[in-house]
Amino acid sequence: MNEDLQKRIEAALANPRNMGELADADRVGTVGNSDCGEMLRMWVKFKEQNGRKVIDQATFQSFGCETAIAVASLATELIRGKTAEEALALKTNELAGELGPLPPMKIHCAQLVEGALRSALTQTTPENVSKTAAPPQGGVPLIERFTAPTQGVKMTFLDEPGQP
Repeated sequence: MNEDLQKRIEAALANPRNMGELADADRVGTVGNSDCGEMLRMWVKFKEQNGRKVIDQATFQSFGCETAIAVASLATELIRGKTAEEALALKTNELAGELGPLPPMKIHCAQLVEGALRSALTQTTPENVSKTAAPPQGGVPLIERFTAPTQGVKMTFLDEPGQP
């Protein structure tokens, strides 16, 4: 990875935005990559604005590398004010925002974020829509919440590029 990209990632990590659970989220999407062990969960909350349902807030939690965290932080800012359709139309490289183009070995980080966003925004049936609330202090650890069966959260595992 080049030094300029590394500096942009470090800058995004120095002030990460929108980390953590979002109480009363309208949608939650979880995605994992079984090959590298990374997981990312994204919460999305909508609001009505000028007769359109737009994303008001998005937050995330990640078990992933620095690049995945930086992309998720930037992506949650990027999708604010967009409709679900507009957010879903964003390409993987657009979600990386000001990080710029990612090297081939780091594209999976942006794909992880895109997968969590798609998982959250493509929920169409009431049983797939989850209202979440942050657990009380001292609640269940995040790793257990990722691995425990959860009502209404759809989990999608990504295939590695070039794999069947």
